[in-house]
Amino acid sequence: MAGLSEEEADKLLAQCEMTTFRASGPGGQHRNRRESAVRLVHLPTGIVALATERRSQHQNRAVALERLARKLAARARKRRPRVPTRATAASRTKRLEAKKVRSRIKTTRRRPDGSDS
Repeated sequence: MAGLSEEEADKLLAQCEMTTFRASGPGGQHRNRRESAVRLVHLPTGIVALATERRSQHQNRAVALERLARKLAARARKRRPRVPTRATAASRTKRLEAKKVRSRIKTTRRRPDGSDS
C-alpha cells in the first residue's frame, strides 16, 4: 500500500464491506480459477471500488483500498461557491426590448371595444 499507511488502511477497511469474486475477462484459465477480484463498498458513503487486474487477492485488496481512498479524497474536496454576476447593460436592454415587442403583440389580441372578456 504505497499511498496509505497500515493504520489508515485498517481504519478504512473497518468501514467497508469486502467481497471477493471470480473476475472475468482476458487472462483465461489463470484469471477465473480463484476468487481473487475484490470489491470494497464504503458503508457510510456507498462508494464502490473494484480491483480485478492482479492474480493475488491481497494485491487486489491493496489496489482497491488505494482507489477507494482516492475517491473519498476527491469527494471531500470542497468546490468554491459560485459568485453571482450581474446582467450586462446590453443584455438588460435586449430583454426589455423583447418584453416591449411581446406586449405589442398581446395588445393586438384584445377586443376593439376595450373589454377583456
